Amino acid sequence: MDITAGVLIIIGLVLYAIFYFTHGKYLEKKVVRADPTRETPAKKLYDGVDYVPANKYVLYGHHFASIAGAGPIVGPAIALGWGWLPSLIWVWFGNVFVGVVHDYLALMASVRYDGRTIGWIAGKLMGRKATYVFNSYIWFSLLLVVAAFGYVISVLFSASPGAGVAALLLLFFAVITGFLMYKTPLSFKGATVIAWIFIILAIYVGVLSQLNNWFVLTKEQWLIILLIYIIVAASLPVWVLLQPRDYMNAYILWASLAIGGGALIWLMLMGKGVMEFPAFTSFSANVVGGQPSPFWPTVPLVIACGALSGFHSLVGSGTSSKQLANELHGLFVGYAGMETEGFLSTMVIGSLSAYGSLAFIDGIIKNWSKVGSLINDKIAPALGLSAISEPTRDAITTFVTKFINDPAVFGKFYAGLANAIKWTVIPRSYAYATNAAFGLDLTVMTIFGTLWITGFALTSLDTATRLGRYAWQELMEPLKAWSTGLYSFLANKWVASAILAVIGIALAWGGSFLVIWPAFAGMNQLLSSLALMTISLWVAKIQKASTGGKALVVAPAIFMWVTVTLALLWYEAVVVPAMIQAGGAKALTGAVVGFVTGIGIALNLYLFSLWILNMKKEKIG
Repeated sequence: MDITAGVLIIIGLVLYAIFYFTHGKYLEKKVVRADPTRETPAKKLYDGVDYVPANKYVLYGHHFASIAGAGPIVGPAIALGWGWLPSLIWVWFGNVFVGVVHDYLALMASVRYDGRTIGWIAGKLMGRKATYVFNSYIWFSLLLVVAAFGYVISVLFSASPGAGVAALLLLFFAVITGFLMYKTPLSFKGATVIAWIFIILAIYVGVLSQLNNWFVLTKEQWLIILLIYIIVAASLPVWVLLQPRDYMNAYILWASLAIGGGALIWLMLMGKGVMEFPAFTSFSANVVGGQPSPFWPTVPLVIACGALSGFHSLVGSGTSSKQLANELHGLFVGYAGMETEGFLSTMVIGSLSAYGSLAFIDGIIKNWSKVGSLINDKIAPALGLSAISEPTRDAITTFVTKFINDPAVFGKFYAGLANAIKWTVIPRSYAYATNAAFGLDLTVMTIFGTLWITGFALTSLDTATRLGRYAWQELMEPLKAWSTGLYSFLANKWVASAILAVIGIALAWGGSFLVIWPAFAGMNQLLSSLALMTISLWVAKIQKASTGGKALVVAPAIFMWVTVTLALLWYEAVVVPAMIQAGGAKALTGAVVGFVTGIGIALNLYLFSLWILNMKKEKIG
């Protein structure tokens, strides 16, 4: 029986609704015991910069856009090397058993501690040393976030320059929107209408720009622009750029989900949109760093934010908790935000698996000079095909059809081939799905698809830099007693932002995406486990939750810690040595990433031991 992508969309929506109104409400009422009369940090500590009460829909938009990033899009796209079925199972399992618990409770724990970061809370509950260890781990994790997302944005903008133009215009329009929203009588509703006009105008100019080749830049040129942007965005007050830009982006993201999800459901009703990619290829497909990768435990090195993500605890406790106006808004912002991200991953898996073959054909033809040797020297012989002398559409169509119908070969070469064509297969498959359903123009929808993908990534990129600034500034605090001048310099918001941004973008400049991504994802997923451990202490020792409430946090924390720790040890033993042996720029990237990951593993083991000790205590904090 053929399965259509629309069926998966409907199953996902039903699953998320059931868990929100049962599991989510239990956490809200029995574990957090949310109280609408309790004053939130946004009101109690209002400063007009970081602590600013936000409309719950604005905050949901900012939070969702910030947590989503490229993770729920690129991660599931890479994981299709194992097949769409195991990838989808991991997304749904991670969402409803781990991700929502992690996101909602990290947000609410921070709210109860005056909007403090998860690292600070760890120190409060496990001792002062834990703060510095946790913040060190956070900083190195965010370094890899900047590297991974910077790479994704720069390659997609270089492949679809119209999306880059639209994104830049949105930054300019966001500053105007923020001013209108907070500093004029127009307020929220009036500024929202103008924001919609700005969004349409930005997309229109972006399409014109691409059709006329007005603004075409290389990956490296885009990285320079991104470097400047994230330093500035991470240092300005949130209402100036971050909050309004994320709010505007949220409309693009909601529209992308509605159009994409609606397209797949409509195609299902028409009997179209059948999943063409293999449901399962191999338990050890070549996914991570080009090496045979066992699905467990290495899947969290690939599917990050789409299932669960430690980065979300940094957003929830770093920015969102400082903007929550009412404790009852927390479930909508934190829990529903994670579910929305899972729906995004479901849509990506569905559209890619149903229309990825057409996207592959386009990408291979356009990038033949770069992928021709890979296809002729490795993939074609494995398929029993002769070399392709001329990349005609018929020849490439024959190749792609054979490729997706051979699970063993697909699992071995899929990730490498998709990476070689700059992952344009993601927005292009989205465009083909919406074209098949509604007749929408392929070029326009490819630009729109690239815009919402990079829109997710951009919001996480600047948020990661801001959160990295917070972590860095807390790490510099001991310098106060030794040298006030040095502390003032290193803790300066511009300097703190620049240090993280420069190193992260430098890693992205070097490439080796299939090595950088799993390092980012692994550190990120392990962070989710460490955050859950901190939250479990709060739930058990401070909130005095029932046995069932404690189990909902402790069980996923232990499961993820075991899984990701084993995955990172595998990564250090298999992927890093292979990169170093390759020599050149790959060796340098492999060495740097291996070093960062090694530090992360060591810090993780120390924090795990602290958690065990404190869980045994009768009283903490």
